[in-house]
Amino acid sequence: MEIIRIAELPQQATPRGVKARTIIDVPYINIMNLTLAPGDEVPSHTTPVDVLFHVIEGEGSITVGPETAKVSAGEIVVSPAGIPHALAANAGSSFSVLVMKIPNPKGMAK
Repeated sequence: MEIIRIAELPQQATPRGVKARTIIDVPYINIMNLTLAPGDEVPSHTTPVDVLFHVIEGEGSITVGPETAKVSAGEIVVSPAGIPHALAANAGSSFSVLVMKIPNPKGMAK
């Protein structure tokens, strides 16, 4: 059995300016833990694969296509492949989200 302790994984800054931990990075799935400080945003972008956003702490908003929803811990948002999506932490709350890309876009043929 493998146990992954997210808080013990190294954290790095992403190109979009938020903190991230790589949890799993294998061909069939990529899981990252993004941590946004109060007021931080991940601007709208698209991915070639489906993305699941599982909010594990705090409150913020997630945009998928033309829709934006306020979300909090325990909720999951589905973003289909090729649809723009964005994240934003509320001004008064940090926002921790597991981002699951299925399959891992790094493993896709170019």
